[in-house]
Amino acid sequence: MLSITLAFDVYGTLIDTHGIDSQLHALIGSKAKSFAHSWRAKQLEYSFRRGLMQKYENFAVCTKQALDFTCSYYNLTLTLANKQKLLDGYRTLPAHKDVEQGLAYLKEANFLLYAFSNGSSDNVDALLTSAGIRDYFIDIVSADDVNSFKPNPAVYEYFLKKSGASASNTWLISSNPFDVIGAVSVDMQTAWVQRSKEAIFDPWEIEPTLTVESLADLHNKISSYHLRK
Repeated sequence: MLSITLAFDVYGTLIDTHGIDSQLHALIGSKAKSFAHSWRAKQLEYSFRRGLMQKYENFAVCTKQALDFTCSYYNLTLTLANKQKLLDGYRTLPAHKDVEQGLAYLKEANFLLYAFSNGSSDNVDALLTSAGIRDYFIDIVSADDVNSFKPNPAVYEYFLKKSGASASNTWLISSNPFDVIGAVSVDMQTAWVQRSKEAIFDPWEIEPTLTVESLADLHNKISSYHLRK
């Protein structure tokens, strides 16, 4: 049987970053959802900017600085202790509801599963362990090892080197369009996880190999794709 490697993005794909909303609601009330959205958007923006500028700091620093910015944007004063509780909350976020079942199907079918993240290996390990899904993965591959972030091509190339996989038999699984586009750019196969019909894929000249609504769909769709090939 063909050996197929699956590289799972972590934040937003396996792990529900909106899991922080309840903590935020206790602190700031009705603005919690929009605050969380702004914080996440700024977190990604800071990683992109640092990658382009080659002024690397790890993803935890981007997350902290994005929180500081978002507090200023909302004219919100949080104590250092409350900020730290929110940052600690990023290490204990829950998995999306479809994740464990989807990973179990794939592991049973002998796919090679890796976690592949902008987050540092220790933070991702703690996060996956807290969510109860760490044991599904052979290893964690972190962009932190190359002092950059997705979608820098060097990050995807590092994944292929570390996993020992070929691009043609490796799938990037992500709910983040920028991540999918980055992986396609180095000739990896890709599955975009579109859990919401409201999610929009960037209108570039690049498309995902497959689109799925749930990780539970991955096993059949990827297997069918390779059978057709």
